[in-house]
Amino acid sequence: MALKRFTRLLWATSLSISLVTGQSIEQNTEEAITYLTGTKSGTIPFNGATPTGTYQTFSSKITLATTSLPTSLGVLTANYTETDLVTTLTGSVTSSVATTSTNGTASSTVSTPPRPTNTRPCNNYPELCERKYSNITEVGCHNSPFVRAGSAAANQQYNVTDQLNDGIRFLQGQIQFPVNGTQPHFCHTSCDLFDAGPITDWLGKVREWVSAHPYDVVTILLGNGNYSNPDLYVPWIERSGILQYIYTPPVIPMALEDWPTLAQMILTGQRVVMFLDYNANATAYPWLQDEFSAMWETPFDPLDDTFPCTVQRPPDLPEDQAKNRLYLMNHNLNAEVSLLGQSILVPAVSALNTTNAASGKGSLGMAAANCRDQWTRPPNVLNVDYYNYGDYPGSVFEVAARMNNVTFVKRPCCGSTSAGFRPVQGVERGLGLGLVLGWGVWMLVG
Repeated sequence: MALKRFTRLLWATSLSISLVTGQSIEQNTEEAITYLTGTKSGTIPFNGATPTGTYQTFSSKITLATTSLPTSLGVLTANYTETDLVTTLTGSVTSSVATTSTNGTASSTVSTPPRPTNTRPCNNYPELCERKYSNITEVGCHNSPFVRAGSAAANQQYNVTDQLNDGIRFLQGQIQFPVNGTQPHFCHTSCDLFDAGPITDWLGKVREWVSAHPYDVVTILLGNGNYSNPDLYVPWIERSGILQYIYTPPVIPMALEDWPTLAQMILTGQRVVMFLDYNANATAYPWLQDEFSAMWETPFDPLDDTFPCTVQRPPDLPEDQAKNRLYLMNHNLNAEVSLLGQSILVPAVSALNTTNAASGKGSLGMAAANCRDQWTRPPNVLNVDYYNYGDYPGSVFEVAARMNNVTFVKRPCCGSTSAGFRPVQGVERGLGLGLVLGWGVWMLVG
């Protein structure tokens, strides 16, 4: 029965691919194996290599003067009290605002009124309110926008609203321009492979969630898939309305001590941090921060389930500089598959329960602990595929709590209802293999 289900699923996956690309695929089935043959009719590229581009360097810090946002968050007065059901965060921020005039620089005091009552402020842990943004670990959704049932190119099961509701506070996605398109979309390698729609739609949903959750800080990492000038993205980002919550750094590049606390960001309303991996223009758009001058990453598209915690991007980063930046731990395991005489990289779907587990060989918990020991501080981002999988639903959040040294609060997870969660085993392992082979067919005969 499992084999029949697998065969039908594999054929359905490859058939859907053929309908999209116009390729010819035939199915030849024997008792114990399914062969797929086809003809190449497309030019969809597969690029398993690590993305690269121009890495920005700064010989000294640059102060960003502004007339609308504080150059220094000044002195914070914040108090929070917790009852059985509700935590209330109150306070104000005293800031010096730099303005340029013929008389030089003037200072003024700005007080922000208390925010409304909210349950579990500061990203679900009130203990994090007084910590700097740079001293907090969050679970990240690798390729957050890429959600589609049965698609081999998907990286997440639930949409961005569910992701945020479940506790995700770091979102990453790659921007591309569709062929002959004028509006940027979230696309997986190529918009012909997986087009998740205009970036304004996804960013608009994030803005709606941020607006409804005034005590949370969310980070967005945009991948510049076309290596385009940010001038082409900024109007569309502005159109989403999310810039009303954007955080603008006081200096570039940002070192660990330069970051404010979560409470400061919350009380000043600057609760969305946004990075661009390549070609950022900090002088024109200081809020769209260059990722790699503030953050480094462990190996991209990892194949090794020991997950070495080494600096891959930016390359040749001195250790002393690495220790003074944020860092992102890529923990989305891939598998190298040989299909029709070619090797390709695909998500290791059948290993998700192990990869996203709180402990054990190859687990998120193991890798995060190794990084913490090696760099004397935990990763800032645990970047995962299918965060809802693990040794139990939401085990990735237990790992983040452990890295933050706070008592784990187990919340309902995952998606609109947690009842739909099932471990990857039995027939589900067939699903994982089917998606792997479906991906391979797409890449090789697409």
